Amino acid sequence: MAEREQPRQPTHRAYSVIRREGQDDYWLNIGLVFPHKDNGGFNLILQAFPLDGKIVVREITDEVAEEPAASTRGRQDQPPAGQGARRR
Repeated sequence: MAEREQPRQPTHRAYSVIRREGQDDYWLNIGLVFPHKDNGGFNLILQAFPLDGKIVVREITDEVAEEPAASTRGRQDQPPAGQGARRR
């Protein structure tokens, strides 16, 4: 039986974006995405499931992101600064 190897590093993070009235959205990191060796697909490893059924997947970057500009606050295509979700 062939041994299955997991890639060394994930390429994306999976989030559940929780809408909060009167506050910024809360980006809850719920998993990681690993590409297949042949680059034909991905393995999505989840630690939790979103209540609304929607998963937002964002590429992992080496840069530590600055605080999102006021014009992007609350948008679902902008994860919070840093590695994980943060409460405000």
